[in-house]
Amino acid sequence: MKKMLSIVIALVLALSCTAALAELTFTTGGTSGTYYAFGNVLAQYITNNSDVAVTAVAGNGSQDNIDKLDLGDAELGFVQNDVANYAYNGIRFEQFDGKPVTSFTALCALYTETVQLVTCNPDIKTVEDLKGKNVSIGSAGSGVYFNAMDFFAAYDMTEADINPQYLSFGDSAEALKDGKIDAAFVVAGAPTPAVVDLCTTKGAYLISLDDEHVEKLQEISSAYTKSVIPAGTYDGIDEDAITVGVKATIIANGDVTEDEAYAIVSTIFENKDAITEAHAKGAELDLEYASTCGLPYHPGAAKYFAENGIEVETAE
Repeated sequence: MKKMLSIVIALVLALSCTAALAELTFTTGGTSGTYYAFGNVLAQYITNNSDVAVTAVAGNGSQDNIDKLDLGDAELGFVQNDVANYAYNGIRFEQFDGKPVTSFTALCALYTETVQLVTCNPDIKTVEDLKGKNVSIGSAGSGVYFNAMDFFAAYDMTEADINPQYLSFGDSAEALKDGKIDAAFVVAGAPTPAVVDLCTTKGAYLISLDDEHVEKLQEISSAYTKSVIPAGTYDGIDEDAITVGVKATIIANGDVTEDEAYAIVSTIFENKDAITEAHAKGAELDLEYASTCGLPYHPGAAKYFAENGIEVETAE
């Protein structure tokens, strides 16, 4: 009897441990982007320092990550907050218009992603110079596409004004090196690995916006903020580049419990220094910044923010 009781207790304990360490899949971005690199750092740190096991996997970007969470193929995802807002509210683009996706909530915003328009051709100085050119506007399912469309709209252009190529960051960099495309939109935290490689091996330029077009973009989406990529961020680029940025945000679907969401957010923000040692984007972690992204927040995240004197909106 005692032996049987011991076995039962051992099984209960084993099942409890398994439940506590139920694995959450965190879909990020392409392997040459910041989502993937920083997402892996966060997943490993959360797994090693909390009761939540997180596995980061490569993804295709914001729209695809939203779809994966909606289908239940992942529980956590990296998104641009502008695209997440378009999806959640069912606005702006045909993919979302009148078809809101409300199966996710925000955990936290982490850092600013800058819209980087990259070229190796010094004669391309403005967005208007892209007319008739071969331009990468992001891999299928990425948020890059939506930013490119917003940029074109700000300049009274459309996708039909260019020869669009749907490439990942890494593939865009290779195509620029080989002269197969003339420019590429890259939306990620700067410096972005793919752009670092391009600037180091071939040399490249960043196309700046003027204030008029920054304002037009902000009229299109309130998620856009004016951003500066400082001179020296990339080899050979010795002038500041003026552009716009959005917030890199972690979202969660309904399979993430309140305790899990709380553990994820608290582990990230209470260990900023250790995370920064593993990835430079950790230095940008800020709780006030994290608490505004235009989306409702997960109750577990809201609980952590409230403990730190910050009230956030939650889904009804």
